[in-house]
Amino acid sequence: MKKFANLLKKEIKELVTKQLIFTLLFMVILYNFIGQVSKKEVQKIVGVQTISALDEDGSSGSQDLLKKLASFNYKIIDQSGKTKEQALESAKTNDSKLLVVIPKGFGDSLAALKPSPIETYSFMRSFSLIGTRGQIIVDRVIADMNDVQSNNFLKEKLPDFDPKSLKNPIKSKDFIVVRNHVAQGSANQVAGLMSQQSMLIPIVLMMIVIYSSQMVISAIAMEKQNKTLETLLTVPIKRTSIITAKMLAAGLVGLISAGVYMFAFKGFVGGMTGDLAKGTQAAGGALMRQLGLTFSTTGYIVLGLALFLAILVALALAMILGVLAEDFRSAQTMIMPLIFLVMIPYFISLFADMSSLSLPAKILILAIPFSHPFLVSQNLYLGNWGMIAFGLGYMFVIFVVLTIFAARIFSTDKILTMKLRLGKKKAAAA
Repeated sequence: MKKFANLLKKEIKELVTKQLIFTLLFMVILYNFIGQVSKKEVQKIVGVQTISALDEDGSSGSQDLLKKLASFNYKIIDQSGKTKEQALESAKTNDSKLLVVIPKGFGDSLAALKPSPIETYSFMRSFSLIGTRGQIIVDRVIADMNDVQSNNFLKEKLPDFDPKSLKNPIKSKDFIVVRNHVAQGSANQVAGLMSQQSMLIPIVLMMIVIYSSQMVISAIAMEKQNKTLETLLTVPIKRTSIITAKMLAAGLVGLISAGVYMFAFKGFVGGMTGDLAKGTQAAGGALMRQLGLTFSTTGYIVLGLALFLAILVALALAMILGVLAEDFRSAQTMIMPLIFLVMIPYFISLFADMSSLSLPAKILILAIPFSHPFLVSQNLYLGNWGMIAFGLGYMFVIFVVLTIFAARIFSTDKILTMKLRLGKKKAAAA
């Protein structure tokens, strides 16, 4: 046991380098910085919007329209008395998002219940995603103006009726059914909350698998390249212990690295959506509980077991791929098959519904062991314990098979001679 502990310490020391620590610290700082900058920009979008208005009509209808816009969280800078060119120049310098020009005859057109065109000038001061929000503000201003005018028309013609009821005579009382639970609410709201909650699981798994597997493959390739693997195999330690120590060390370091990454990612996402999502999550929490869409202690245990089995499968596969690598440089390409096996179910779990896929597509997806952890949260919510048990059992069988295969490779001298040099073979044949 002491020899195994010393071997494990050796593997961890080789994996935890200054470069790794620096990379993780830099990632935390960078993600939090981006999150804070994005938070300030998002607050600008949802805050009071500054617009300029040039009222060339001067009628009571146009003045009433501007007053109603001011009540819709707009800060209106009056450009009355100026020409259109002067108003444009003034709006450019006062940080207005757009200039609204109300032409002459606007009030008369409204009184005659005729369409009343206005002019809007959007100011694009940058071409970033945040900076190009001018058109969104224009659409919002037009929608608010239409709402004001239609309400005025209806009040004038039908003073005894509520304009909102006249424009929306049919109202829907929405209910959601999940298994035996029924609750009043919006299906879109539940889907959004579910997406936010389940997004973390695929990212955690993907990061742990990629980090850990890359460490295992690179470590074995470096030992083969530096000829230290031959020395290690001559030490009086069981070769299965060597495999276990390498897998355990890579798993621990990968888990810590993924935890740091998720901490940084949480700061990034929280900076962008934290303030906006608080109200939605508070309102949706009670709805989720009514529908039974919460994890019990058993659910968390099952989820943790699924993630753990997926990591074991990835490490066993990485051990085999590391043996096939010729040197450290080739090890970087050997991880690509593993990344593809993780990325395919990752994207499918985000955009596809397993129940609607064809049978061949289902078989292909379920044959990939990393698909099951991505689907386990959905199956837990829906009570599909049969699919959960199948996924856990399938991953365990795959892990055992890969471990046995890796142990047989390590038990012979093939570990020192096995190489995958397709490029050199092609060059020789040429």
